[in-house]
Amino acid sequence: MKRVAILLSGGGSNMARLVQSMTGDHPARPCLVLSNDPNAGGLVRARNWGIATAAVDHRPFAGDRAAFEAALSGPLRAARPDVICLAGFMRILTGDFIAEWEGRMLNIHPSLLPSYRGLRTHARALEAGERDVGCTVHEVIPDLDAGPILGQARVPVLEGDDPATLAARVLTMEHQLYPAVLYRYVLGDRTPVIMDWTADNRAS
Repeated sequence: MKRVAILLSGGGSNMARLVQSMTGDHPARPCLVLSNDPNAGGLVRARNWGIATAAVDHRPFAGDRAAFEAALSGPLRAARPDVICLAGFMRILTGDFIAEWEGRMLNIHPSLLPSYRGLRTHARALEAGERDVGCTVHEVIPDLDAGPILGQARVPVLEGDDPATLAARVLTMEHQLYPAVLYRYVLGDRTPVIMDWTADNRAS
């Protein structure tokens, strides 16, 4: 049984979908939910499910990424994860940190990579007049949002969309895509998962 650690910064909706998928005959189980915000709602949800949690507040490190990441590594190493899933973890990790876990770390990004790496993805897509957007699960490498693509879900831009409505529609597909990719990944299958949004999808 593979061990999965999940890193988050907020409410943890993608974490919740990953945890809910790791049941029954699934080949993995969550071993840790870790946050850079001690007050993150995702930590509360994880504790309520009986999952080990830890928090390393980034603010006292005052921009010293190396010191923050050294502290972050403590609970991660203790948990001995086979896979690390970044699920709304809003800190950019250095190459030194990634090197320790490279080949075992996944991230979900709210665009069809390689388009719109970084932040403000939905606003930038709307400003560019895109007709389709989506989300991507990829392996984490030192180059931001540039690792091998393991899955993508395409989402249409609808008339009247703003960044908030578009983000909500993309999130429905994130909740489906990430668990599907994780399942394949822990079995050693790197074949990309491809999904498309339909009107039957509902926010969750």
